[in-house]
Amino acid sequence: MTAAAPKAKDRAPIRLAGATRGEIVRALAEIGVPERELNMRASQLWHWIYHRGAREFSAMRNIARPLLDKLSERCTLARPEIVAEQVSADGTRKWLLRMPTANMGDKGAEIECVYIPESDRGTLCVSSQVGCTLNCAFCHTGTMALVRNLTAAEIVGQVLVARDRLGDFPGGVAPADGLVPSGEGARAVSNVVFMGMGEPLYNFDAVRDAIAILTDGDGLSLSKRRITVSTSGVVPEMARLGHECGTMLAVSLHATNNALRDELVPLNRKYPIEALLQACRDYPGASNARRITFEYVMLKRVNDSAADAKALVRLLKGLPAKINLIPFNPWPGSSFECSDWETIERFSEIVFNAGYASPVRTPRGRDILAACGQLKSESEKLRARARLMLEESLAVGQD
Repeated sequence: MTAAAPKAKDRAPIRLAGATRGEIVRALAEIGVPERELNMRASQLWHWIYHRGAREFSAMRNIARPLLDKLSERCTLARPEIVAEQVSADGTRKWLLRMPTANMGDKGAEIECVYIPESDRGTLCVSSQVGCTLNCAFCHTGTMALVRNLTAAEIVGQVLVARDRLGDFPGGVAPADGLVPSGEGARAVSNVVFMGMGEPLYNFDAVRDAIAILTDGDGLSLSKRRITVSTSGVVPEMARLGHECGTMLAVSLHATNNALRDELVPLNRKYPIEALLQACRDYPGASNARRITFEYVMLKRVNDSAADAKALVRLLKGLPAKINLIPFNPWPGSSFECSDWETIERFSEIVFNAGYASPVRTPRGRDILAACGQLKSESEKLRARARLMLEESLAVGQD
């Protein structure tokens, strides 16, 4: 005998915050919306979810009550849950987010994302995976095991949470504690960088779908030129990124020869510098107006000599490139030190005099471990602390 289908109230809700247009259409069809109305109703929902930032179906004033009731019964607009928020002295914000658990079976995976305010922009650094598999030697996230890929909805959910929290939707109220760009036409989240936890190109399909949602002109409406995807060098997917997403590209380089890069970025053993640079030369749309950013973390007495700077210039010759010099951000247990400031300035001057923009990235959020290379789910630290406290209490009880 066939088991009866679960009643609507017993089924996991359909999550619409972060859904693609196709997923919204399918959800509407499932709750009985006539086929002739599907595209129109999907457009209405899209506007309310992504342009207006609606968190309740009751706010959707141009949708009839019977449909709103069906949506409320079967669907949800829930975002990822903010487990913790930290605000740096410089206004940088870091959120520990717990993903919804419905149908995931992972008891609520947790990730971190970071908001970096500046006078003329606000940049949100999003994660694409729970943990990371690359084990880059200087990166705190690399000490985590890879748990799983994030879905497109979970990536977009990070942007929705940030815009909610920063008052970036119509009628929203910005927090008083921290710099948020303001003024006519200003957006708190104007730029998105895929530089958080994980390797974006190892989760290509979800990243592509998330970018399509973020750049849709009827919703969140971010410019593709204000979205940057950073890769450690997953060469086979780089051309796809250019063709299918059209975003800006950043490459985590950090060394000028294969021997050193093998140590710092182990992925280099699979895709060495020569293959990586050829993929950069072939990147669709790369030009002086759309330069590729090469990220170079400054490690004391490892890759920061004048000879290293000259080798970097030779390596990138002919490429439309910008070089971001990143002072190493310390984290517990790391064996590396940040280069002296004089060394960084000398390195930057050599690169700049060769014709390349070479800004030194100002460390942001170091006091809350929110700076580049420092992200690691706070929940891991909290669980470790809880285990230690339990062990200590058991030891006391045995005395």
